Amino acid sequence: MPEASNQGAERKSAASFAKSADEGKAASQKSPRDARLLRHADFERVYKQGRRHFSGLMTVFYLSRGEGSHKLRSAATAGLRVGFTVSRALGGAVDRNRMKRRLREAVRLSNPPLEIAADVVINPKKQLLAADFSSVMSEVARAFTVIAQKVARPAERVTRENPRAEGESI
Repeated sequence: MPEASNQGAERKSAASFAKSADEGKAASQKSPRDARLLRHADFERVYKQGRRHFSGLMTVFYLSRGEGSHKLRSAATAGLRVGFTVSRALGGAVDRNRMKRRLREAVRLSNPPLEIAADVVINPKKQLLAADFSSVMSEVARAFTVIAQKVARPAERVTRENPRAEGESI
């Protein structure tokens, strides 16, 4: 009888070791806290003041964080911050959490340009659940490419689109 309880202890310790190893691996793959949008006010600012990029599986809102645009710690303003919102209309909690997990992994694997000072909010569409992960990855990568182009050269874009914005008369 003592052997059976001893085997149970070995199983528990092995299981707890494997669990702690998995948690350590997951923690090392997590995005740092300053690379995520966390506050409601930050999400609202991106929605109200930002621009949008539409794709088949998601809508991406983004807002450049210029000098003095809002009060944040200087370390947090150094790079790209990403947040996710999934409406209850897209399904139950299991489906919504699955969408967020797929998007977080796609963002992690796409290696977004971290040197860009911008806030990004990704809203998935219902089709994201049924889509291949490779298509999710390609759309996320494309969205970050577009954001990098538009945030990096805002003055050049204004000049090309609207020459009067620079004070030129025609």
